[in-house]
Amino acid sequence: MDMFSALLEDFHTRAPELELREYEPMERHTSFRVGGPARLMVLPRTEGQARWALSLASARGISPFFLGNGTNLLVSDRGYPGLVVKLAGQLNQERVTAIREENRRLIAGAGVLLSQLANAAWGRNLTGLEFAQGIPGTVGGGVVMNAGAYGGELCQVLASVTALEPDGTRRVFPAAECHFGYRKSRFSDGRRLILEAAFALEPGDEHTIKARMEDLAARRREKQPLEYPSAGSTFKRPQGYFAAALIEDCGLKGASVGGAQVSEKHAGFVINRGGATAEDIVRLMDHVRETVQRQTGVTLEPEVKLLGF
Repeated sequence: MDMFSALLEDFHTRAPELELREYEPMERHTSFRVGGPARLMVLPRTEGQARWALSLASARGISPFFLGNGTNLLVSDRGYPGLVVKLAGQLNQERVTAIREENRRLIAGAGVLLSQLANAAWGRNLTGLEFAQGIPGTVGGGVVMNAGAYGGELCQVLASVTALEPDGTRRVFPAAECHFGYRKSRFSDGRRLILEAAFALEPGDEHTIKARMEDLAARRREKQPLEYPSAGSTFKRPQGYFAAALIEDCGLKGASVGGAQVSEKHAGFVINRGGATAEDIVRLMDHVRETVQRQTGVTLEPEVKLLGF
């Protein structure tokens, strides 16, 4: 019996309520709409189920990959021969809690979309999350990479993060212990499963908040190729430069490999024009990096996470 057959038996025996999917196509779970099957996917709906999933996997020596909305992920065409954990059920819900009369905090499950979180804040006249309205990922994924846009980052409004250690132990991390940097945090190593995050927001005017969100949404529609599958910005911003400008200056706008293309609308995006494979996308990313390095001396670092390569 291999380790995954043994783990399946453990799940069926010890945690029969867990939703399990063998050989789950990852193209269903990534914004690129590509990717082969994951050997096993577990979808815990409660914190208790998540703790079982982690503790049973840990006992078998298996390290899970934690999946959010798959908006910053490229999975190999061959798939991923491991365990994927994706939150479901009540772990996708958000709630607002009055901590003190003068200090309201919005607490969201890790599976909540950042757009839903921003709308929830607006609906409660809380300001500080307007920038997140157009970020396509989840709260958990956003915390892991300290997601940001238009001058805002989650670390600016984060109060605390609740996560599970690899053995299933629950732990709360104040924002000061999250080690945030540009597109990184202490959770970037993928060892801990984020359950929820608390955001310290300020009272604001409903109409002002809505106007800011509408303005940012219009700017995204105008400048970004939202009509095509992609993972958003493909490369991190190099210090002192802008990745999109470097790529465009190197004549790479519109460059393609198979069904993958450097967007003609925004050179910072590699898009799936239709029928692209993961191999097409990674080959195009390599071509862009090599060309920019050769012509400018600047090394572009992928913002997209690769899995199964």
